Amino acid sequence: MAIRLERSKNVTQKIVFSRNDHLINPTDSWKILITLANVTFQLNTRSISSPKPWQFCYSLPPMTDTHLTETSFRELGLADALVQGVETAGFSYCTPIQAETLPLALKGQDVLGQAQTGTGKTAAFLLAVLHRLLIVQPPESRRPNQPRAFILAPTRELAIQIHKDALALAGNTDFRIQVVYGGSGYEQQRNDLQAGVDILIGTPGRLIDYFKQHVYDLKQVQAMVLDEADRMFDLGFIKDIRYLLRRMPPPEERLNMLFSATLPLRVTELAYEHMNKAVTISVETDKVTADRVTEIVYAPSNEEKIPLLLGLLRHMDPTRTIIFVNTKRAAERVWGYLESNGIQAAVLSGDVPQNKRISLLTQFQAGELPVMVATDVAARGLHIADVSHVINYDLPQEAEDYVHRIGRTARAGAKGDAISFACEDYAFSLGDIQDYISYEIPRGRVTPELLAEDIKPRVRIARKPKPGGGRSGSGRDRGSSGSSRHSRGRSGSSRPRNR
Repeated sequence: MAIRLERSKNVTQKIVFSRNDHLINPTDSWKILITLANVTFQLNTRSISSPKPWQFCYSLPPMTDTHLTETSFRELGLADALVQGVETAGFSYCTPIQAETLPLALKGQDVLGQAQTGTGKTAAFLLAVLHRLLIVQPPESRRPNQPRAFILAPTRELAIQIHKDALALAGNTDFRIQVVYGGSGYEQQRNDLQAGVDILIGTPGRLIDYFKQHVYDLKQVQAMVLDEADRMFDLGFIKDIRYLLRRMPPPEERLNMLFSATLPLRVTELAYEHMNKAVTISVETDKVTADRVTEIVYAPSNEEKIPLLLGLLRHMDPTRTIIFVNTKRAAERVWGYLESNGIQAAVLSGDVPQNKRISLLTQFQAGELPVMVATDVAARGLHIADVSHVINYDLPQEAEDYVHRIGRTARAGAKGDAISFACEDYAFSLGDIQDYISYEIPRGRVTPELLAEDIKPRVRIARKPKPGGGRSGSGRDRGSSGSSRHSRGRSGSSRPRNR
């Protein structure tokens, strides 16, 4: 049974739930549209109108206070076309970061924004940029290949996500919005830029490539956004970022916005250098991690990691789960065991061709693919709705990455679970992670019941022979995360040691 909720304040939320869901205060005014067997019933908290009228009292959990504020998008003074776009996308009320930053940015004030992942930072800067372009006309001398807004993202996936959101919010405008990134579509992206662009979104490498070829220039930029700035530093893009920023009009002649989940000193220094008296907005709770994530950490031996992973997945019946690993080799190994043991999965890493990555993400977002095995390329910025579980098969070696990984679940006020393995290879990271988040993660006990038995040998990814006759398949297990002592081709006849 699929149910769509519409709050009396026009807040829309889509959910699917079972008969075991709990009730709430019936004084909350909800209109409930239930579609069952192609017949739509409209309910409120006191009555129901259907083909046969009858009285009914049902109630649902209210939208979380931590997710939405009382500030509506309509009262912000957004251009009418943007209000329509926001409401078409199903939103009426701001998240905390939106409520704090949009009033400033809409007045032309530069903003340095910090909030947890999944709290609406992307919509905040997109609405501010779109509004500015609607109310501030470009000079008549501007050429079609001179973007009016410039949005930088550290990864291809994040750039694509921002582009998708921008198209949705700008659906009632005639802005030309282009995205460029490495890995695919080189000539097509180049031709699109030459044809004309108002809002240019992309990753630093491809943007600089086209810039140096004079495919576009930055002389008419009216708004600049830098998303996930701390990740830009981590990936070594900061010189490229400064190169591009120095070729724009001065900071006081454009709107500048920088958003990130964390704001270390190096990021604030960048803001001081390339922004115009930016106001820092930090929307934080007592926890660095998302409020509605239930966390647990197990301490398996390396030999127990695969049995524990399979056992947990069999117990929780995954529908949309991300498993994070630290290396591509570990990702392939984990994927191989999942596939051979009846759990459909895919690998998302930096080496997967871009077109395939987009296809996999689309399948995962649509619920057609229940499990994604990923390196940290997928840990930042992506909004994938309804991720129920995040599993850190390998604990990340950087504490900040733990926050970004588990931030893939419990987004937009939802609940989620984060399960971590503190194995022999990566247990040393646990202390740094707990120091960073300022609390101790609850411990789980590795019991025999949790360890899967009858594990089938893993599937191996077929590889093309290397030039010159080199072997490509042998020795792949050696050195992979958590795998050195897990016997190859085990079938359950030799059970891992228990705790």
